[in-house]
Amino acid sequence: MCRHFAWLGDLRSLDELIFTPSYGLPKQAARPRWQQIELVNLDGFGVGWFPSPANATNYRKTGSILADPDFPEFARSISGNCLIGAVRGASPGMPIEEAATAPFTNGRALLSLNGHVNVGLNLLLLDAGYQPESTCDAAFLATLLWQRLDRGQPLEEAVAGLLEDVIALDPLACLNMLAVDGASIVATTWAETLCYRTGPDGVLIASEPHDDGPGWIRVPDRRIVVADAQGLRVRELTPALPVMPAVPDLISD
Repeated sequence: MCRHFAWLGDLRSLDELIFTPSYGLPKQAARPRWQQIELVNLDGFGVGWFPSPANATNYRKTGSILADPDFPEFARSISGNCLIGAVRGASPGMPIEEAATAPFTNGRALLSLNGHVNVGLNLLLLDAGYQPESTCDAAFLATLLWQRLDRGQPLEEAVAGLLEDVIALDPLACLNMLAVDGASIVATTWAETLCYRTGPDGVLIASEPHDDGPGWIRVPDRRIVVADAQGLRVRELTPALPVMPAVPDLISD
């Protein structure tokens, strides 16, 4: 699992969003307060930004965000109107490598996953010619999103459609996705936590509050949150869930 955030608004540095808050990603890596699965997020961290419109790039490392002496200075050097960051707690059996660390990018958008999916159950969703950069489930999910974007789907439609398709095949998946394209943020809640805070300077969407100040709004489960130039909106996700077979009653009189 992980903790992640995305910012859309006035120019901000990564330092302002990560190290300045009283409970930013470094604190959430060591002691997350809202996380429901795993206890720490020390297996990797990453950030993403847009040097120019529709030109996404990322910076990822394995290990703890607390143990990288160079990252604070790097964070002060990167600013943007649309930024994303994540700290990772690897799911059991998943590789610990930079290629398995969020945020993932196709050069135009960025994605972080707080959750897990069963890759085997979803293999039929992978188009020919696409290859995930890692064997981890989050990298696989990112590749499925890139497919949809390559077909011309808007980010909101692509994320919502991906969740619907995955849940149909893998009803036990945990799918808190966070995606950005430089002009919008799209986030989902599906079995994990999410909140947001809006202000005149922009919107911050995150796995959990970055401080104890007012204004944080918790997002209910099974929702999609979209922030763009038109504002912020939240709607319910209602994919058709597969019918699970009934468990036979083995108790007889």
